[in-house]
Amino acid sequence: MLSILAVLALALLTTIKLPLNEPAGGGRSPYHFGFKRSKDGSLPSIEQEGFKTILEKHGAIFLGDSSQKELYLTFDNGYENGYTAKILDVLKEKQVPAAFFVTGHYVKSAPDLVQRMAEEGHIVGNHSWSHPDMTTLSDAKIKEELVKVQEAVASLTGQKEMRYLRPPRGIFDERVLAVSRDAGYTSVFWSIAYADWDKKQVRGAQYAYDKVMGQLHPGAVILLHAVSKDNADALGRIIDDARAQGYEFKSLDDLQVRNY
Repeated sequence: MLSILAVLALALLTTIKLPLNEPAGGGRSPYHFGFKRSKDGSLPSIEQEGFKTILEKHGAIFLGDSSQKELYLTFDNGYENGYTAKILDVLKEKQVPAAFFVTGHYVKSAPDLVQRMAEEGHIVGNHSWSHPDMTTLSDAKIKEELVKVQEAVASLTGQKEMRYLRPPRGIFDERVLAVSRDAGYTSVFWSIAYADWDKKQVRGAQYAYDKVMGQLHPGAVILLHAVSKDNADALGRIIDDARAQGYEFKSLDDLQVRNY
């Protein structure tokens, strides 16, 4: 009996010592995309994160060419809060391309804005139909979530092809990346972001400006949420001042994934 207890105790200790995202049982728990932020132009800590190899294996985007002063602007659009039109106005005025990742709810509730995104040359990407944790879904359900968005956008805009996906909440595992890639998608993460998704937390344009500009680095993929009034109000100044620092805004279509 003592030997059995000893074995059980050893197994418990081994489980406790396992690193995050690698539980007992031979599998992996979901990854939550996160990292230590960039500061003073340095790269964020994505290279040190345990999921970097998996992202690269499946062709996911999280950073552009870190030797070039290029920026890639992306927005998540889960629902409309009244600010996307202003964001589109700024992008049009400044001639900046962007990618908008839309959910099924967004397509159904704001079809005019989805049409405008496409008409003005922006990428309309997939953010899933119902914004689930896709690691909890079967392969078939993942594909269904993606197909429903693609078909809804195509019926609105005539855009037959949808090539970019942002996994909801940044939750993923290797299977989700593989299934998504098999469905024709490149998964897009980010290297600049901040907590901007709570519409009740309005801190002002200066706050948004400081959060983005404080993390600016070459090759950055910027994630902003279009529900944020702060982002909409700060966007023009962010674009102008980034350009003043020598940065160029480019489309995800121009992005060459690079191991750094």
